Amino acid sequence: MSKTNPEAPMIKQGKWKYTWHMMKTNKACYAMLLPFMSLFIIFTVVPVVMSLPMGFTNFNMIETPKFVGLSNFYTLFLNDDVFLIAVRNTLIFAIFTGPFSYILSFIIAWLINEMNAFLKTFFTFVFYAPSMTTSVYVTWQLILSGDSYGYLNAVLIDLGILNEPAQWLTDTNYILTVVIIVQLWMSMGAGFLAIRAGFQNIDKSMYEAGGIKNRWQELFYITIPSMGPQLLFAAVIQISASFTVGVVGQNLVGLPSTDYAAHTIMNHATDYGNIRYEMGYASAICFVLFAAMLLANKGINWLLGKYLD
Repeated sequence: MSKTNPEAPMIKQGKWKYTWHMMKTNKACYAMLLPFMSLFIIFTVVPVVMSLPMGFTNFNMIETPKFVGLSNFYTLFLNDDVFLIAVRNTLIFAIFTGPFSYILSFIIAWLINEMNAFLKTFFTFVFYAPSMTTSVYVTWQLILSGDSYGYLNAVLIDLGILNEPAQWLTDTNYILTVVIIVQLWMSMGAGFLAIRAGFQNIDKSMYEAGGIKNRWQELFYITIPSMGPQLLFAAVIQISASFTVGVVGQNLVGLPSTDYAAHTIMNHATDYGNIRYEMGYASAICFVLFAAMLLANKGINWLLGKYLD
């Protein structure tokens, strides 16, 4: 009995003709995507494409860009000590707020999935809400205030753990740890929702037909393989967010932070692009960051691609 090749229409018509045919067939869906895709192309794709040629120039937003070759990249890696600090901090953030946040999102989504309908909705909102609001920084600044009126200092002093208020947001011994904790707390965003959706879409009959003996077998043999697209999407979102972290530190500890303790590559690009207006140098920084994110995403696709089969 012959099997139908699902790629036969594409092979017969050619890739682009087949793609155009599918777009016309699903034109209503593409019409709904158009507003977002237009903004995405204008404000994301175009700036990324422009960053590479601009990275080879000296451009201050007023004068005509002047070609300087590899000078910006040479300075970046060999003469910019703050950039090397930013690279170190970004890698620390990527390790702690990337894989750890991804695993934490999966565990929390798994636990929520075991609850009743009302609790599922309630706890999904509770964990997702911090990623939606910027007022969260005000709350954390009250908690971590460096005087005895800061909530954390007040509690620790009352318990006798501290003798005097700790400077959580200015002391280099605490800054990086504090920013990582807040970033983790705010990291339950789109990736978390994708994993939650993945749990909801699993066919329950698979558990009955699989001959599963315990919950661990259920998790590793049915749940995870059934959530391939959602897991991949969440991984890409979480890792990308971990590389571009910077807003949390900027709002909590300032730009620059004390002794650049929480300074990331994104903060470095913001410093040169939005404050100093050295757009050529800032573009070189952004392109290096983009290349690192691209390599990380390739690695994620390689690790999780088997679950998409």
